Amino acid sequence: MPVPSITLLPGDGIGPEIAAAAGKLLDAIGDYEISEGLIGGISIDENGVALTDETLENCRGSDAVLLCAVGGPKWDTTDPDAPRPEQGLLGLRSGLGLFANLRPVRPFRALLDASPLKRDRIEGTDLLVVRELTGGIYFGETGRSGDRAFDECAYTVEEVERITRIAFESARYRDGKPKPRVTSVDKANVLETSRLWRETVSRLAADAPDIDVEHLLVDNTAMQLVSRPTDFDVILTENLFGDILSDEAAMLTGSLGMLPSASLGADGPGLFEPVHGSAPDIAGTGQANPLATFLSVSLMLRFGLDQGEKADQIESAVEETLDAGFRTPDLATGADGESAVGTDEMTREVISRIT
Repeated sequence: MPVPSITLLPGDGIGPEIAAAAGKLLDAIGDYEISEGLIGGISIDENGVALTDETLENCRGSDAVLLCAVGGPKWDTTDPDAPRPEQGLLGLRSGLGLFANLRPVRPFRALLDASPLKRDRIEGTDLLVVRELTGGIYFGETGRSGDRAFDECAYTVEEVERITRIAFESARYRDGKPKPRVTSVDKANVLETSRLWRETVSRLAADAPDIDVEHLLVDNTAMQLVSRPTDFDVILTENLFGDILSDEAAMLTGSLGMLPSASLGADGPGLFEPVHGSAPDIAGTGQANPLATFLSVSLMLRFGLDQGEKADQIESAVEETLDAGFRTPDLATGADGESAVGTDEMTREVISRIT
């Protein structure tokens, strides 16, 4: 069997630190051909753009892409003509045809008390956010005219159909539910794109009797996520709503540092990344939490490289490390038996439990 090829994109802020940790984990779990590339702010500094054609082509030629973080105050600007780190991420999603973003949210039992929500509210939460990734307001026409600015939000029936099918298949794949359930989130009482969204999802739901499908407005969903998170199974939604809701859902786990994601297309390599940002305030301090990146590696092995057993090993090692009381500062609560450790020590502890 050929050695799987992975393009590793460290990016900005804490990105290089958690990328190094991910490299150590991959070395411990198997044999991979890893090449690195620039993206985000560092690419702007070196090349004048957030994503070069060369980096994109390298990603296209890989079996999977692992991205760590982009952005930081150094590159913040309101100049519409200035390059921004986030353009690299958007360009990568578009260039690789990645239209489906999957974000699993399942609090580890050892971290139930680290969430800002009460333990009895989140215990048993196990949900998946399926976010459409290449349409909507982030990819619409944008501009300014005098004192007026605009951002266009547009969707086609085909775009809604393909992400809905991914959500339905994901719901069927998940274990532990008596009947798969998909909650489609929109703003159909106000937005025409949402009305198209709801009509299309409803039509496909009629041909999927094995799945319970409900429709929920986005503002109601935001409230229900913190009041009854255990009632959700798969949440299906468009780009902007999914961006916001998945970050809200991340706090159920106790920290953005615990949430992985997978971005998939019809073919070609998938993109796997932690949901957290570049955390420039702790960059270089050795305190970054690598666990979301490790869990993203697990998703990469499972969905990108068809190595489910190795993915299971990583997830078990992370859970055992947390059960043993090890925490990075973002997770530490001061409870008895917990040890606040840095990136390197957390990495060693997880690797030591790889079996």
